[in-house]
Amino acid sequence: MDMKKQDIGYFLSFCIEQYKNAKGMDGAEVIDTFAKYDVFDYLNTHFEILHTQSRQWILEDIDEYINLRKGDDE
Repeated sequence: MDMKKQDIGYFLSFCIEQYKNAKGMDGAEVIDTFAKYDVFDYLNTHFEILHTQSRQWILEDIDEYINLRKGDDE
């Protein structure tokens, strides 16, 4: 595995863990939510910018992204 893919994998794991703790969810719930709203694709596509941000900023960005996607469902 090349280093960038490994870094992205670590970043995705970090995001899952931080989101889980912030929202009081378990890992499976976070994975289901991220999959439902394409959060994994978003985090992967924007890794270069997102991984330089603070934990709180990333969590807020994920929430905003999910809320925008929920609006598309309505």
